[in-house]
Amino acid sequence: MPATKSPLPTYALFDMAEHLHDPDLDELVRELNRGTQAAADSEAGFVFEPHEELIRQPSERPLTLRRPEQALVNEGETLNRFLAELVYRKASDLLLIAGLPPVFRINGRLSRMEESAALEGDDVGRLFLSHLGGKERLDLEERGATDFTLSLGRGGSLDDGSGPAWRFRVNLHRQRGEPAAAVRALPSEIPTLASLNLPPVLAELVKPSRGLILVCGPTGSGKSSTLAAMVGEINRTRTSHVITIEDPIEYEHRSIRSVVEHVEVGRDARSFHEALRASLRQDPDVILVGEMRDLETVATALTAAETGHLVLSTLHTNDAQQAVHRVVDVFPPAQQSQIRHQLALSLHAIVVQQLVPRADGRGRVPAIELLLANYPIRHHIRSDALQKLYNEITLGKRQGMIALEESLAQLVHRGVIGDDEARMRASHPDALEAMLRVL
Repeated sequence: MPATKSPLPTYALFDMAEHLHDPDLDELVRELNRGTQAAADSEAGFVFEPHEELIRQPSERPLTLRRPEQALVNEGETLNRFLAELVYRKASDLLLIAGLPPVFRINGRLSRMEESAALEGDDVGRLFLSHLGGKERLDLEERGATDFTLSLGRGGSLDDGSGPAWRFRVNLHRQRGEPAAAVRALPSEIPTLASLNLPPVLAELVKPSRGLILVCGPTGSGKSSTLAAMVGEINRTRTSHVITIEDPIEYEHRSIRSVVEHVEVGRDARSFHEALRASLRQDPDVILVGEMRDLETVATALTAAETGHLVLSTLHTNDAQQAVHRVVDVFPPAQQSQIRHQLALSLHAIVVQQLVPRADGRGRVPAIELLLANYPIRHHIRSDALQKLYNEITLGKRQGMIALEESLAQLVHRGVIGDDEARMRASHPDALEAMLRVL
C-alpha cells in the first residue's frame, strides 16, 4: 500500500505562494483598480486627476503639503465670484450644496443667492479641484472631508490695497455621494475681548506663564475668536514666544511685543500631535492648539502645560463638567485615574461660551461660564466628583467664576436678550429661573 504523503508544513505553503507571486499580474490588477476608482469618481461628479499619492497604500503615501499658490482664488474663477458675494453681503458662512443655489448665513440666518442657478454635484467639485494638495485629496478619499484655507488673490474687485487679503476657511465634504462645501469668512483684524463683549476677567487668564486653558462651546460659538483675542492680549502686553497650531489658521497675528509663529496642519505639519510635539523643541512660552482631537494631542498638551508652558485649546462641549469628561474619556479606562490627576494639576481655567441672538435682532452676544481651577475644583477632578463642579462655580463668584445661568440672567436683566433665548440655553433651568426672579 503506497505511503500517504504528509501535508506540507505551513512555512512551505507560504514559500510556494511567494514563488508563485507574479509581478506582471499584480501590476495589471493595480491598473484595473485605478480605472475602476476613476470611473466611480467620475460618476459621483468629483473627478480627480491621476495622483501618485492617491494610488499607493496609505501606509506608503508620502504626505504632499499644499503649495502656497493653491491657496489663492484668482479673478475669473467662479469661486471668486461666490467669495466676493460672501464679503459684500457681510455673511459669516457660505454653503455650496448640489441642487441648491449658494446659501449665505447672515446674522445667524440663512439666505439663498436667488440670482444664481442651482449647483450640480460636479460644479461644486470643480470649484475646489485646483486648490487641493495631496493631504486634502487623501483626507477626502479616506475620511470623506477635509479642511483648508483660501485667499482672494490680489488685484481682485475687493482689493483696495489698504489691508490684508480676504481669507476663508473651507470644509469640503461629501453628502449623498456628491461634494459639498461650507466656507467661513475669516476676519482680517484680531478682535479684542471688549469688541467680542467678553468679560475683562478673561484678560487675567493669560497672565500666568503655565497651565491649560480650555475654551469650550458648540460649533459656531466663537471659540476661535476668543482664543485670538487672548493671544492678542498676550501679544500686546508681554514678551513671549507664541506658537499657534491650527487646521486651518483662522487669525494671522502680526508680532507686536511677542513673537508669534503660525503652524497650519496640512501646510506646515502633518497632524496636530506631530506639530505640538515638535513645538516643545522650539522654545515656546505659549502654545495655542486649535483643537484637541485625539489621545496623542491631549496627552502632549497636558504634558506641555505641566512643564512650564501656557497652553490654550478648544473642545466642543456645552459646560465645564462635560469638558473634563471629554479630556479624561479620550484615554483608556486603565489610564483615566492618572489623567485626572494630571489634568487637576495642569488645568488653569475652562471658559464655556454660547452666542445668543440679541433681542433687537442686531447680531449675537456671548453668554459665558468660567471655571477657575482652585483647590476644591482640583480635588473634585482628582476624585471624579464632577457633578460638584457647578456648585463650586456658583460659590466661586468672588474669585471671578461665572455660571452660565448667571451670565444669561444678566443679559436678560439688561435687555440684551429675551427670556426665551436664555431658557433655551440654560444647563440648569431651575437656577436660571431663580436668578431671573431675583433680578
